[in-house]
Amino acid sequence: MAPSPWTAHARRYREIADVLARHGLSQVLAAAGFARLLPRGRAGVGGGPVPGAPVGGPVHVRLALEELGPTFMKLGQILSTRPDLVPEAYQLELAKLQDAAPPVAAEAIRAVVREELGEDAFSAFAEFDDVPLASASIGQVHLARLADGDEDGAGTRVVVKVRKPGAVERIREDLEILRNVAASASRAWSVLDDYNVVGLVEEFSRTLTKELDYLEEGRNAERFAANFAGDERYRFPRVFWHTTTSRVLTLEYMEGLKINDVAALDAAGLDRRALADRAAAALAQMIFDDGFFHADPHPGNMFVEPSGRISVIDFGMVGEIDDRLRGDLGHLLIALARKDPRRLARALETMSLGGAVADRARLAADVAEFIQLYDGVDLSDVNVARLAQRLLGVVRNHRLLMPAEAAIIIKMLVMAEGLGRVLDPGFRLSRVLEPYVRRLLLEQYSPAAIVRGLKAAGLTALDLATDVPDLIDNLSRMLDAGGFEVHLRAAELEPLVARAERIGNKVLAGVIAAAFIRGVGEVVSSDKRWRGWREPLVRTGLAGLSGLTGYLAVTTLGRRRRR
Repeated sequence: MAPSPWTAHARRYREIADVLARHGLSQVLAAAGFARLLPRGRAGVGGGPVPGAPVGGPVHVRLALEELGPTFMKLGQILSTRPDLVPEAYQLELAKLQDAAPPVAAEAIRAVVREELGEDAFSAFAEFDDVPLASASIGQVHLARLADGDEDGAGTRVVVKVRKPGAVERIREDLEILRNVAASASRAWSVLDDYNVVGLVEEFSRTLTKELDYLEEGRNAERFAANFAGDERYRFPRVFWHTTTSRVLTLEYMEGLKINDVAALDAAGLDRRALADRAAAALAQMIFDDGFFHADPHPGNMFVEPSGRISVIDFGMVGEIDDRLRGDLGHLLIALARKDPRRLARALETMSLGGAVADRARLAADVAEFIQLYDGVDLSDVNVARLAQRLLGVVRNHRLLMPAEAAIIIKMLVMAEGLGRVLDPGFRLSRVLEPYVRRLLLEQYSPAAIVRGLKAAGLTALDLATDVPDLIDNLSRMLDAGGFEVHLRAAELEPLVARAERIGNKVLAGVIAAAFIRGVGEVVSSDKRWRGWREPLVRTGLAGLSGLTGYLAVTTLGRRRRR
């Protein structure tokens, strides 16, 4: 009989419980029903914090994650990019985990290099610096030189990223523990179902597993370089594959000033305003043009060369945008640009992975209140960071679960505006984004987009063409039968208009509404209850409506028969 996961990882569970208790966070395990895992006498009343322990908060969450090691540090880093899930105070604190990880001994790093490359670090490289340049949760980076005789015979300068020994084994164990805790916590705390905590842990597991493979990171670096090939404003490092494996990654050394070091940039005579626009333009291209983006573009990953060219590093965390997400983001941006609360509420609900919103009326009211914050402000003057934070507040309040890529993109845009304002106090990210939003608007209503919408709609267009004459005929028979009272309610038009909207043709939906409002309105205003109804209703309804729907039906049937 296989041991239970609790027995198999009993020691690690106790370690986690002890760390959480010391940081005043024992309630995390207690809420999941695991108070028994806390050290004897330390669970407190009802599994609360240890008496005298500091109250758990953003700082202690970060400290606890640091103490728990690579898996939990990486979890904190990823959570810092999820503003739809994590309040701003926690995001800011968890973001400090990006550069916080103790290095391992040089002997252990050299042993990994020997195992992977088949020779000692001082043989594989002309030079290898034992003192790490940086240390992250999974690996650490060392400066080195290749034995290629370049750069005045001294060899090409490179950085060698080495995965820390034992990292994979500990990460696998911790991921299994996180899965168990997520499943148990979801059963014990129903509110977690709204956030699909089990699914989030699985998503985190996939992301972290990819990041363990340095071959994947090398391929990411080359893909970015290809996407920006020929653009002299940006530089991505070359990958040296002969000294690269799944545990060792060798990249071209990127030298320059940190992009947020204002004093150094000024001393070098660099144009900070141009740099702000350049950095934002790179992110916009990744998101809207390439659909492949750097998911961790903090200032420590961008350097500025003396020429003003921006060098980008660290490609372990990346994201991709498929056609559906691109469309969802487009609808979201279009709704923001148009300041349309109904469209924005619908875009948020469509994008959410958690299903239908519990209270649509309240969501619509909150969205309308949100739009008032920037109503009357020109798109190019909008503060994107402040806008995004407010919008994400609405998302969290309604427990909407956004796709990870969408949440990270929003976080990226917030970071981009923050960096831009450091470089140039007058910077507006919306100025950079405006052309992309306008292009999305044009694309949405292009002939090709309408044809795609109709093709996807299938029978919907045919159903609509059938419904319209039937509805008009029913009205005709009602009027012929004698007098009646007309009560025009929007709800009675909604089913027909909804069908038109599903086709993707807002013009058609507008014609439907306009035809019936005009036709019935003229009936009501006439001296005799039904005199003269036929001409306005039939003329407007049939000519304007049936003509369009008939065209759509014939076109759709024609396409089907040609298949």
